[in-house]
Amino acid sequence: MKYYIIAGEVSGDLHGAALMKELYAVDSSCTIRFYGGDMMASCGGTMARHCGNTAVMGFSEVVGKAGAILDNLSFCKRDILSFSPDAVILIDYPGFNLRIARFAKKNGFRVYYFIPPKVWARGRRRVSLLRRYTDRVFSILPFEKDFFLRYGVPVQYVGNPLVDKVSEHKFTSVGEDSCTIALLPGSRSAELKFLMPRFAALEKLVRADSRFDGYQLVIAATASIDKREYLSYLPSDTTIEIISNRTYDILKQSDAAVVCSGTASLEAALIGTPQVVCYGFGTVTYLLARLLVHGIRYISLANLILDRRIFKELIQSEASPDAMFTELCALLFDRKVRERMLSEYRELRGRMGECGAAGRVAAAIVDDCKK
Repeated sequence: MKYYIIAGEVSGDLHGAALMKELYAVDSSCTIRFYGGDMMASCGGTMARHCGNTAVMGFSEVVGKAGAILDNLSFCKRDILSFSPDAVILIDYPGFNLRIARFAKKNGFRVYYFIPPKVWARGRRRVSLLRRYTDRVFSILPFEKDFFLRYGVPVQYVGNPLVDKVSEHKFTSVGEDSCTIALLPGSRSAELKFLMPRFAALEKLVRADSRFDGYQLVIAATASIDKREYLSYLPSDTTIEIISNRTYDILKQSDAAVVCSGTASLEAALIGTPQVVCYGFGTVTYLLARLLVHGIRYISLANLILDRRIFKELIQSEASPDAMFTELCALLFDRKVRERMLSEYRELRGRMGECGAAGRVAAAIVDDCKK
């Protein structure tokens, strides 16, 4: 059988690669064509186009990259028709992939959505698009299943790929085995612009407090951002270390972490690192987001999954260096706070289910296509 997979950014490329491996395991003679990245390319198949630098955060970034996104959209539509797959598999990237879903379904293709849009937070009009233009949605968050079923969306909870990723990682030490505080400013320039100046100010507070003697601040940098961009926000005499592509190892070694909300906060919880989450946007983006997002109490996935606050969320103006420092002090020096958070993490891990999310998706799609 023939599968066309679309993953439009780095995280989707990772999940796409895992899915491709499982598809080849279940359907060894299959042909896969994809719009994705380097990790998917390493699995075989044929790359139709590299997703490149089309990941966006915020309304201004969407406008800035609109031309490239529209070009990729037109290309993928033509390419799907030419390839004529047995199934079109969409991974995350909702603004793009929902348009592809509509196109593919109207042209008679089976459509599957792995890691669906977070329509429970905003854009609930998109629920009807999922119901009309997908054969099945594969959810990776436990609470999503009931939500989608209420709206008549065919859904299967398959577990979360991060459980596999964390479980399979071979942890190694990073640098000296010293007391470490991890700083995770995110993977996009807009996130760095918000958090890095605050991390620079946080360093001053930490260095001025004798309780932090012996602690090393370490930025878990992403390989997609040049180290010089991180350094541009820090003073010349900074003692903060910047280590690229070792996020899991840094988190495992750290006594506490300050984390940009998103996947990283859930990863920190699964690894077991006490954390405080910080997040912010440009002013215009923040005001628009407040109008669009409704009905949710938290922004962090771990808090959403347990439907209670496991760790503090400092959002926008609340994400000050002083507030970060206060939370770090509690995480490091208050035993009750640490023990409660670690206990919550254990409950979270149980709620997430077993490993094998990509394998369950692959098996379901192959089974459907054989019918």
